[in-house]
Amino acid sequence: MFFRNSLENQLQYWNNIIRSQQNNPQAYVRRGMVQFQLAKIDESIQDFDLAEKLDNRLTPYLWQRGLSYYYAEEFTAGVQQFEIDLTVNGHDVEETVWRYLCMARLAGVEAAYNSLLTVNNDPRRVMRYVYDLFARNCTPDDLLNIGKSEGVKGNFYSHLYLGLYYEAENQADLAQEYIVKAANNYKIDDYMWYLATVHTKLRKWLK
Repeated sequence: MFFRNSLENQLQYWNNIIRSQQNNPQAYVRRGMVQFQLAKIDESIQDFDLAEKLDNRLTPYLWQRGLSYYYAEEFTAGVQQFEIDLTVNGHDVEETVWRYLCMARLAGVEAAYNSLLTVNNDPRRVMRYVYDLFARNCTPDDLLNIGKSEGVKGNFYSHLYLGLYYEAENQADLAQEYIVKAANNYKIDDYMWYLATVHTKLRKWLK
């Protein structure tokens, strides 16, 4: 409840900012992020769209909108967003994997695998293993072991992305097991931790 109250306070803060700065695109991005954290997916997309309308230079940086598209089941738009994002951040495993996840929901896992983009030099070791999992170059245990070696943050990311991998594979029980663990056992101060909690809420996996 504390965190929800904190998010409600943040939402009120950005509402107040936008009332006085209606043409501030960054304020809409920040409010959109809070809307997403509160599992208000459609509202988050509306805010990201408003930010883009005010400044279309933001388009390749709106990775948050790509995540919202996934949960809104707007998978074609999600693929397009992440492809645009990767034109300015080609070394990012997460945006590459989220493109895969959207593609898997659109056209199936094999199509997603066959169109998996190459990523080089992501500095985060756990994310390199995440990529290798989706590229079929390592096992789930390999990913979990590397996550374990990197503390709470490594454990969080290994569990989250293993759960998402299983969701793409239509293995709902395993997806639930690992994403719930990510949300409940490895809490970090990160937008993606909120994504894990939103995921469990939207899939009705809450206790």
